[in-house]
Amino acid sequence: MEIEKTALEGCVILKPTVFADDRGAFFESFNQSVFEISTGISTNFVQDNQSLSSFGVLRGLHFQTEEFAQAKLVRVIKGEVLDVAVDIRKGSKTFGKHISIVLNDKNNKQLFVPRGFAHGFVTLSKQAIFAYKCDNYYQRSAESGILYNDTTLNIDWKVPTNEIKLSDKDKILPTFDQVEAYG
Repeated sequence: MEIEKTALEGCVILKPTVFADDRGAFFESFNQSVFEISTGISTNFVQDNQSLSSFGVLRGLHFQTEEFAQAKLVRVIKGEVLDVAVDIRKGSKTFGKHISIVLNDKNNKQLFVPRGFAHGFVTLSKQAIFAYKCDNYYQRSAESGILYNDTTLNIDWKVPTNEIKLSDKDKILPTFDQVEAYG
């Protein structure tokens, strides 16, 4: 497994070793011991989630507050997405900064998003199956988010605005300036 640091402290890209031959391919998508040794990050994932989305579906930018905050390890099983993480940690030297990465079923990359980050993705392919591990259980009362097209963050989602599809709750999320910093 290859590990690549990002511009945001704590966010790392994981690229598993893929074994391919004329029968197909195999890779270990997660190994707790290898993850901890390779990244220096100790976490205990307790919940796995999966979504199916069509082109232009944007889910995010989401996070959970207080003791319900979640770290996530995200990947794409089928298709392609643009994945985005925004640092909302109070006092962080990269507070308000974001990274974006293309995750797909060809590059098999994964992104570890620590607690204290807002997270979202938009589907770039006809369909995408997106999967992620969380280190804390979902709690509806702690869910929060940031409006995807916030002008302070200025995220390029790589999809024309008129083709972006949002849930009703994501259409009314607060702006970055309206959200209280994590921590």
